[in-house]
Amino acid sequence: MRHATTGTRIPPLAGLLMAMLVSGCAEPGPTVEEARAFVDDAEARLLAVWIDAERAAWVQSNFITDDTTAIAARAQTVVLGATMELASAAARFDGVAVAEETRRKLLLLKTSMELAAPADPALQAELAGITTSMESTYGTGVYCPGNGEDCLDLAQMERLFAESRDTDELLDLWTGWRTISPPMRSPYARFAELANAGARDLGFTDLGELWRAGYDMPPDAFTAELERLWSQVRPLYESLHCHVRAKLADEYGSAVVPPDEPIPAHLLGNMWSQTWANIYDIVGPARSDPGYDLTRLLESNRVDPLEMVRYGERFFSSLGFDPLPATFWERSLFVQPVDRDVVCHASAWDLDFESDVRIKMCIGVNAEDFVTIHHELGHNYYQRAYQHQSPLHRTSANDGFHEGVGDTIALSITPEYLVEVGLLRRVPPADRDLGLLLRLALDKVAFLPFGLMVDQWRWKVFSGEIAPVAFNQGWWDLRIEYQGIRAPVPRSEADFDPGAKYHIPANTPYTRYFLAHILQFQFHRALCEVAGVEGPLHRCSIFGSLEAGERLNAMLEMGASRPWPDALEVVTGQREMDATAMLDYFAPLQVWLDEQNAGRSCGW
Repeated sequence: MRHATTGTRIPPLAGLLMAMLVSGCAEPGPTVEEARAFVDDAEARLLAVWIDAERAAWVQSNFITDDTTAIAARAQTVVLGATMELASAAARFDGVAVAEETRRKLLLLKTSMELAAPADPALQAELAGITTSMESTYGTGVYCPGNGEDCLDLAQMERLFAESRDTDELLDLWTGWRTISPPMRSPYARFAELANAGARDLGFTDLGELWRAGYDMPPDAFTAELERLWSQVRPLYESLHCHVRAKLADEYGSAVVPPDEPIPAHLLGNMWSQTWANIYDIVGPARSDPGYDLTRLLESNRVDPLEMVRYGERFFSSLGFDPLPATFWERSLFVQPVDRDVVCHASAWDLDFESDVRIKMCIGVNAEDFVTIHHELGHNYYQRAYQHQSPLHRTSANDGFHEGVGDTIALSITPEYLVEVGLLRRVPPADRDLGLLLRLALDKVAFLPFGLMVDQWRWKVFSGEIAPVAFNQGWWDLRIEYQGIRAPVPRSEADFDPGAKYHIPANTPYTRYFLAHILQFQFHRALCEVAGVEGPLHRCSIFGSLEAGERLNAMLEMGASRPWPDALEVVTGQREMDATAMLDYFAPLQVWLDEQNAGRSCGW
């Protein structure tokens, strides 16, 4: 979500912009002082519209009606118009020898946007209307099987998907959820057209290039960097894929799961087959029970949704961070209301860029949501840490950092930690680690290619390489290429399967999640060293380490004030993202997978 603040006076921009427009060719060019004044005024103006849009979006996500959707669209239109106006005006200072901080802010005016819009106000309004409408369509989506009377929302379908082993039921749920997205197909094509026009107005070839330009390196270099990181972890993923496919074939038969072919998407325990932990019972090693079931521990200890959030807060407190404000507990959404439609997709919000931080999620008392809460709180603590930065710097070093911080904390949810907080009575013996590692790999490692391909699809759509007539074909080509996963039934261009994933209609960039999965292990390895924890990396918990908390907070406080390699160096001592920490973490599992895959035919 876009972040905002309150309490800031808005200096008038009109005089400055008018002076820019009427300056004659004989007059001297813009000065350093004018550039600095422009940036100051731009930040103040943006803060005001950001907070208006955030409040409107909060209400729309929590009270989905035609009226709240219209209000949110109007507020988003104002943000788009102001941002595009200021980003275009910033180009006037491209040749001015301004200070590095000012230069960085001028660039951030262009690249920090997730959505660019054309200059025409009518087209801005159209684009904002499309985005809010698509998100509302997703948020209100249901599937009504059978007689059509007992409809299922996404949360209900996800629970069934995680538990069912009936292939017919799984296929029905899989195809049923994807009936919500075909109406988004034409709007999405128009969305891409308008967003690309806005990106071109800012000097980029398309919206994808604008997104890739926001990583302190040329867009093409960033694309190469992603492939470098993927090449580091792909062998581990392929080993996991090979083992999972073989075990699924044992469970369902080789006619359903043929060897040497991509895995059917409905058999992996997740609506988008992006994580596979829900099929651990099928693919897990014999006689290697992890020694505990976190969901059952939460249930047996009578932990309610609010207390789950308290566990997350106490973890950050143990690192030396201040407790969350009272308003967090008063204003967040923790459980799904029974009287209205809401967007249940978990998210973290910062409505005033100072202290009004919140989470919005429909918490279930289970292991997955326990981890998700730590992830979302990571956003909130990051937001609080950089609140003293200037407005354009009140975000993370890059968007992968924002996603990775909470996940770094979640890696410390080890058996030792669960014993320390009283959820588990004793630490299981080390010979149970294989089960723990496999379960986590089914989440973290399995996610990697999905985290990469979602934006690969969008970037190809934005560039025109994937045309509207091939939206669905392009989606499944990439899923086969990166994930080795195929649609379980024939799909056509009457379908729009990308729209069945929240981040597509919500226009939320997705590469950040791939980067976060790399960075969290890199952060974890470094913080474990700072905390002085010895032993295997997968058994390390930094809970209670003030030294680790101090190092982490030093990075969080920087926000986006410096290029991300500077922030990375504060925690890790490295200036390059490095996936070897993930390989170190899962090294014992890799040995076991190699043993299991001996004699199997891997790949697809």
